[in-house]
Amino acid sequence: MYPMKKKTITHPEKSKKNTRVKEKPVILITNDDGITAPGIRSLVESVRDIGKIVVVAPDKAQSGMGHAITIGQPLRLHKVQMFDGIESWSCTGTPVDCVKLAVDKVLHRKPDLCLSGINHGANHSINVIYSGTMSAALEAAIESIPSAGFSLQDYSIDADFSGARKYARIIVEQMLRTKMEKHTVLNVNVPSIPETLLRGIKICRQAYAKYEEDFIERKDPHGKHYYWLTGEFVNFDKGKDTDVWALANNYVSVVPVQFDLTHYGMKDKLKTWEK
Repeated sequence: MYPMKKKTITHPEKSKKNTRVKEKPVILITNDDGITAPGIRSLVESVRDIGKIVVVAPDKAQSGMGHAITIGQPLRLHKVQMFDGIESWSCTGTPVDCVKLAVDKVLHRKPDLCLSGINHGANHSINVIYSGTMSAALEAAIESIPSAGFSLQDYSIDADFSGARKYARIIVEQMLRTKMEKHTVLNVNVPSIPETLLRGIKICRQAYAKYEEDFIERKDPHGKHYYWLTGEFVNFDKGKDTDVWALANNYVSVVPVQFDLTHYGMKDKLKTWEK
C-alpha cells in the first residue's frame, strides 16, 4: 500500500491576503506658477507611474504669495484636462488654498505625499519665506502630510527641467521608501545646468542670504508716482553646508524645514524674564 499524500488546505482569507495588490500611494501635486506652467508638467511626468496622482493648482501665476489664503472672496475649482490620464483641477486661489481644497473637497482624505513645483526660479535661503511653492508644502505638513517643494534655478519659460525631473523622482522614491515623520517638509533646489553636470544631492541647512532691495521710483502717464521692486541677492553665509553653497557647486540642495518658528535658544534665555 502506497503512503497517502498529505493534502494541503488553503484558507481563503490567507490566500486573499497573499495575493492582494498593494495600493499605490496617493500623491497631491500643486505649484505657484499656475497649472499651465512647464514646471508642474515636468513634476507630474517624473512621478506619474509611482502613485495615484491628483493635481490641484492655481489657474494663474501666484509667485511670492507666501502663505496667503483667500478669505474675502469665493474660491472656484474647475476640472481640467491638462495631463493625460491624471485627475486635474485648477483653482482661483493661492497655492495654500489649493492644498486645503484638495484635501477637503477633491480627495476627501489626506494624500500620502504632497509635492509642490517644479518652480521656475530658486527658493533657497530667505526665499523660502516668500515662496508660494514652499508655503503649499508647509501647509500640507501642517495637515500631517509629508511634503516637498521643488525649484529649478532658472526663471525662463523654456528652462531645461530634465535634471530637476530626474532628482525629483529620486527624492520622492526615497520619501516613499522611508517612514517619513508626518510633519516632514523638504526644500529641494536644483542648479540650472545640464543634467550630466549635476554632482548629486547635498543635505543642507538654509543659508543666511537675502536681497539688498531697492525701489525704483517712476511716474505713470498721469504723472503719479509708482514704485518697482528691484534688488541684488547677497550671500552673507560662507559655510560649505548651506543650500547656496550646494547650488553654486552643482549639487541639488535638500533642506529639511519646519513651520514651528520658535527660537528655542532664545526661549531658554528669556526664561529669566518670568516672574
